[in-house]
Amino acid sequence: MVKRGWVGAVLAVVGLLVAGCTSDEPSGGGGSLPDGAALVRDAATVTKGIRSAHFALKVNGSVSAIPVQNAEGDLTREGGPSGAAKGTVKLTLLGQLIEGEFVLVDDSLYIKGPTGGFQKYPASLSSNIYDPSAILDPDKGIANVLAKIQNPRTDAKESVDGVSAYKVSGKVTKDVASALVPGVNSDVDISVWLREDNKQPVKASVKLPGGEGQTATVDLTLSDVDKPVTITAP
Repeated sequence: MVKRGWVGAVLAVVGLLVAGCTSDEPSGGGGSLPDGAALVRDAATVTKGIRSAHFALKVNGSVSAIPVQNAEGDLTREGGPSGAAKGTVKLTLLGQLIEGEFVLVDDSLYIKGPTGGFQKYPASLSSNIYDPSAILDPDKGIANVLAKIQNPRTDAKESVDGVSAYKVSGKVTKDVASALVPGVNSDVDISVWLREDNKQPVKASVKLPGGEGQTATVDLTLSDVDKPVTITAP
C-alpha cells in the first residue's frame, strides 16, 4: 500500500496545478484585464505542446484520496510510451510520516523508501492508481483541464515568483478532475495563473473537500517548462 499510494498520489495531483501569489492589481480586476475564456483557450492550446516541466506540490489540509504533504520532481513526455517522471515525496500514511523517491521510466517504476536502495516494479503498479502520462497528455491532462474550465473569469494580474501572470478562476466538472485526481466525486473550484507573455500555466489553486468537513487546497507550481529533462533508471 505504501508503494502504490504515494507514487500514484504524487503523479495524479500534478495534473491539477495549484497556488498562491502576490497581487499587483485589485482581485476584482478591471476593464483592462483580458477575457477569461480567451485566456484559458489560448493556454490550453499552448499547454498541449509542453514536453517537460518541474513541479513543486503542497497539500494544505487533509484529503482522504491524497496522503501527500509535499512533493517535487520532473516530468517529461519522453522516456517511454507513458513518458517519464522522477521526484521526492513526503506523505502521512497510517499516522506515520514517510519520505521516499520514485523514478518512472521505460515502463518500469523504481521506488526508494526511507531505508535501502531503489526497487524495481512494473509501471502498471503506478498506473493502477493513476496513469502518469495523463499529466502532460494533450487530450486528458493539464491542457484538457484548462479547456474545460467553466465560466472562466479573469480576477487580476499578479506576480508569481517574479513572473507576470493573469489569475483566472472557474469550475471544473468531476469527470475532468477525476481523470487526474483519484477520488474526486464532485465539481471543484479552480484558479489558474497564466503567464502574461505566453499563457503557459504557472500556478493554480484547486479546492477539495477535506477531513472533518474542512476545505483543503492543493498548491503546486510549474517551472522550467520545456527545459531538457533526462530521466534514466537508477
